[in-house]
Amino acid sequence: MDRTAIVDARIFDGEEVIPETSVVIERGRIVAIGGAVPDGAAIVDARGGTLLPGLIDAHVHTSLDGLEQALTFGVTTELEMQGMFTRGARAQVAENDRVADVRSAGFGITPPGGHPSELMGDGGHDDGDEAPWESEGEVADQWADIVMPFATTPEEAVAFIPRLEAAGSDYIKFMIDDGTVEGAPGLPVLDDATVAAGVEEAHRRGLLTVAHTLTVEATSSAIAAGIDGLVHLFMDRPGTPQLIDAIGRSGAFVVPCIVLNASMMGIPATAFAADPRVRSKLDDAWIATLESSYDRYPQGDLDAVLASVGALHAAGVDILVGTDVSFPLPTLGGMAHGASVHHELQLLVRAGLTPVEALRAATATPARRFGLDDRGRIRESLRADLVLVDGDPTTRISDTLDVRQVWRRGAALFAN
Repeated sequence: MDRTAIVDARIFDGEEVIPETSVVIERGRIVAIGGAVPDGAAIVDARGGTLLPGLIDAHVHTSLDGLEQALTFGVTTELEMQGMFTRGARAQVAENDRVADVRSAGFGITPPGGHPSELMGDGGHDDGDEAPWESEGEVADQWADIVMPFATTPEEAVAFIPRLEAAGSDYIKFMIDDGTVEGAPGLPVLDDATVAAGVEEAHRRGLLTVAHTLTVEATSSAIAAGIDGLVHLFMDRPGTPQLIDAIGRSGAFVVPCIVLNASMMGIPATAFAADPRVRSKLDDAWIATLESSYDRYPQGDLDAVLASVGALHAAGVDILVGTDVSFPLPTLGGMAHGASVHHELQLLVRAGLTPVEALRAATATPARRFGLDDRGRIRESLRADLVLVDGDPTTRISDTLDVRQVWRRGAALFAN
């Protein structure tokens, strides 16, 4: 019988540290928390460590390689915010316990020539090689089936919602971006009426909606439209008390992607990349990417971003961990799959969250907000997506990087 007992662990269950010290997993599920260890179970001695739910990155652009790397850092689920891993294209991921699980928006609704066209004119790279997704084999064959939702009117946005749903989008993304932050001002941008109509239709169909919003104006548009979540944080100026209050009253969640904002400001993750717990798991291309940056908005103020995150948290807004990591290219620098979740956790604590609050932002909170009812917590009957780390990240957040072992659906991956 495939039964494993993880014993003598400190357990953070996705919400709190609980007194139980053992978890039993069987056939990919958690079957017991606490109590006697069943006869015949394989024993994992977790003394000195903390058992966490598998971590969730709520903003990525990924690949099979990215999903594999994410898992080595204890990230068991990635939420794709633009890309190919819609329902029909991820069968190989669902049954592959060597890679993180994934959900996807497919492609975001944007006007012709709108964001992210300014980043994609050369496929996101300029070295003449194939784009990273072009070598994804079976998954790449799905590109032709993915809906490219270019909309300029409310009617066009509404018409794309059922097409995206039929194509396998798990949630609907709206790009609200005039290019200011990306150094490409004047991009065509979705107007308020188009966003509102698209959101209303998605909600009518029971679909979650999220918005790409890097400015205060874009944020205000999304909130006025009734968006469920903001998958970026504004960085063109500090949020006013009125805006913070409006977001709080709306019930929307925020994925601030502080690591991305820092990169946009020209701040690479060099010090983070130097940590041996990070460096030992990344190849040269990913190290070079971490040590680079987008550097498209050098006038930005990272302290203002951190203050906005703190203000949103104080206002009761659900904060989710996300990174906006994509591919190992210096022009997309500052982030790496899996690793940057831990960097974002550290930045959330710097912004004023406690370590426990930051851990919730990478486990129970994204699972709840994205309707992933089978993960994000350590509860009986849920998926055995777990990560065992040395030390106590509930008091010292950097201990999340001391990954000892990872389980994806109960399958063990030895990470150290």
